[in-house]
Amino acid sequence: MRVVVSILMAASFAPALSAQTAALPPDIDPQSFSRLPVLKRADMDPDGQRIYDMLAGGPGKTVGATGPAAISLYSPKVAESIQMLNQYLRFHGLLKARDFEVAILVVAREFDQQYEWSGHEMGARTAKVPDAVIDAIKFNKDAPGFSNGFSDKDTLLITFTRQLLHQHKLDSDLYAKAVAVFGKQGTLELATIIGDYAMAAMMLSATDQHLPPGREQLLPPR
Repeated sequence: MRVVVSILMAASFAPALSAQTAALPPDIDPQSFSRLPVLKRADMDPDGQRIYDMLAGGPGKTVGATGPAAISLYSPKVAESIQMLNQYLRFHGLLKARDFEVAILVVAREFDQQYEWSGHEMGARTAKVPDAVIDAIKFNKDAPGFSNGFSDKDTLLITFTRQLLHQHKLDSDLYAKAVAVFGKQGTLELATIIGDYAMAAMMLSATDQHLPPGREQLLPPR
């Protein structure tokens, strides 16, 4: 019975996959859904294979075909450095997961990066970011349009990230507010998170990373 169900599911999924693949631009690989074909571990030198295993989560595991990790492997030393930075910020940095995800969503919206947003909206919900905060970022609301569901920290995170990305600087009052909330180290790490995910957004955009089948477009056009 399970075999029959699996066959039926595969049969129903195939036309959608075929249609999506047919709609891709001619320079997009049908497996990676980006301009860079999937890089196989066997085709890498020993040091590249070591880095591949680090990104995959251990020997014998496979790096996903789409997304920043797969793209970054085309420059293994870059991939290694990004992974080490990202792992520190995510699991050992001073910002809580909730605040981390709010900053990432602002970056993804500012770059209109569909792939990055589609992954991190789910992450934000898992981290208990309120719908009001997610929607304010998604629909580019300014501070006067923020709802009662906002905390002062949410407003600070959104304003801080937008100001850095729009104006390429941070005014003294906003910096002082950030230090009061996150401390000097935390404020530096917040700026680093913004830079880390801005870099990921640019990598995804440069390689024209499309969403794989079954991954919904959650970011509306401006």
